[in-house]
Amino acid sequence: MTAPIETTGAEAGAQPEAVLSGIEKSQIEGRSLGQIAWSRFKKDKAAVAGGVIVVLLILLAILSRPLQAMLGLDPNALNQDLIDPNTSLPKGDFGGMSWDHPLGVEPKFGRDIATRILEGSWVSLVVAFGATLLSNTIGAILGVVAGYYGGRVDTIISRLMDTFLAFPLLLFAIAISATLQGGAFGLEGLPLHISVLIFIIGFFNWPYLGRIVRGQTLALREREFIDASRGMGAKGPYILFRELLPNLVGPIIVYSTLLIPTNILFEASLSFLGVGIQPPQASWGGMLNQAVDFYEVDPQFMIVPGLAIFVTVLAFNLLGDGLRDALDPRSR
Repeated sequence: MTAPIETTGAEAGAQPEAVLSGIEKSQIEGRSLGQIAWSRFKKDKAAVAGGVIVVLLILLAILSRPLQAMLGLDPNALNQDLIDPNTSLPKGDFGGMSWDHPLGVEPKFGRDIATRILEGSWVSLVVAFGATLLSNTIGAILGVVAGYYGGRVDTIISRLMDTFLAFPLLLFAIAISATLQGGAFGLEGLPLHISVLIFIIGFFNWPYLGRIVRGQTLALREREFIDASRGMGAKGPYILFRELLPNLVGPIIVYSTLLIPTNILFEASLSFLGVGIQPPQASWGGMLNQAVDFYEVDPQFMIVPGLAIFVTVLAFNLLGDGLRDALDPRSR
């Protein structure tokens, strides 16, 4: 029989060299789901660029009025001395671009285009974010209720979604906006126009998110943590708002970043058709509407607001694609 090999205390407590070699403490620390998602997101350069542009646009929209007050800018100030009285076009090349007016001035009125783009930014973002918040709130609540309870509740909510999706939204929005131009609900002017746009765009767009949330809820309600909550006596509302909805934050965030540019385009479309934000308040869609009469002789006036819409929508779409890939790597 072979005698046992004696080991010292130091040797007994030592770890195999192959296990510890080249491994530092920071390399074996666990990471949360948020850290993993952020690590994936940072690797997507296009998404990071889109996120930076989105942050800058939001800051410009928030600071638009303070910047105008600080710099003495007025989006409605007329500069008739910069307009040729014979043609109603800006004097000089490229729509009257100069150091004082870096993006030129409007034909006929001579208002500074850069200032009006800055003023129109907060209008577009307020309408887009407000409508997205409204549609996401309705869609998330009704979607999770339909997916969790199923049966007759699911049938009723699903048919309601189908009904809303069948609405000719653009025609409906034009009709309502045109009807409420004068005043309603104790509001008038710009507050009324913004409120009407938020309601129309948000209230009739919730079924899209509702279907996504319903589908996710149908899968989540069969998971072990939901069974554990039921076994501990949790009621339906607790499971809906404390167990299911927190696990649906990722899809809701991703859908929101993709819905916001759609709402920006919808607001611009209504303003372009003359039933959205009304002049003299600046809006990107309204500026495009005014540029229709001058695009052949002064293309600068159409290019600038069109480019503002294009960059904003593209940035939000890039950010949304990056968030989708970061939060759900299976979508790659």
